[in-house]
Amino acid sequence: MAGSEESSAAISPTAHYTGETWVRNGLSHPELATWQGRLFHGTLALPNAASRVLGGPSLDGMLLARHRIIDALLDEQIQSGVSQVIEVACGMSPRGWRFSERYGDDLTYVEADLPAMAQRKREALAQMDSLGEHHRVVDLDVLRDGGPNSLETLVESMDPADGLAIVTEGLLVYLDDETMKALWARLARALQPFATGVYLSDFRIARPERGTSERAFELLLGAFVRGRIHPYRGDEAAAEAALRTAGFKQTSLHNCDEHPAAVAAGQQAGPRMLSIIQAAT
Repeated sequence: MAGSEESSAAISPTAHYTGETWVRNGLSHPELATWQGRLFHGTLALPNAASRVLGGPSLDGMLLARHRIIDALLDEQIQSGVSQVIEVACGMSPRGWRFSERYGDDLTYVEADLPAMAQRKREALAQMDSLGEHHRVVDLDVLRDGGPNSLETLVESMDPADGLAIVTEGLLVYLDDETMKALWARLARALQPFATGVYLSDFRIARPERGTSERAFELLLGAFVRGRIHPYRGDEAAAEAALRTAGFKQTSLHNCDEHPAAVAAGQQAGPRMLSIIQAAT
């Protein structure tokens, strides 16, 4: 899910955990759950419950909030003319399956990840009879500068006359600020040739005023993924300015505690802990 096999090893526990979370909450297919996900979910059940009792966020609440909001924003874009989607670092996300079922041949959905995870996802979707001309899984290292398995090569296979949305869910928190800004610039360049180019992603800001329960949650998350997480060190205004510098002309951040898609489901992510980026070229 990141730009190396070492990064993939650190991130893979969350791919399994999120897959299990989505299945348990009716958002996914059982084929997209794994035994590792069931194990990780059981391991974190007590810490998650303790965080909720203390008034803090839970990992499940954060995952469900961001997933539902990105779903809602992507639906809006498809209804406004986007007909192609690339989900980068797709892991065991059910979005490609659900949106392909919903829109059929009117939507081309490409799921992309590092080779090992991409193969696992490809096998699961084949069991679900979901793959076809308009729904496929490809190998991708999104941090690679051109060549095989790069974003630049992948977008060459898409139709620039149609709108394209690129989704990164659960990726940015593993990237330091400079790597993230370089990724934003790469995404903006990739989207430029398309009739409509949209980028959707979750986004975490390191707020100095965050409470004890939120700091404890960050430590738990870092330990879970076996590595350091990197919340953005600036504020919302700095993030939007960085997105514009990267090449996006329109930018907005949706607070996960305020967006109707999460609030209506009672799945807020925690006090101002997480936002969703919506940017267009």
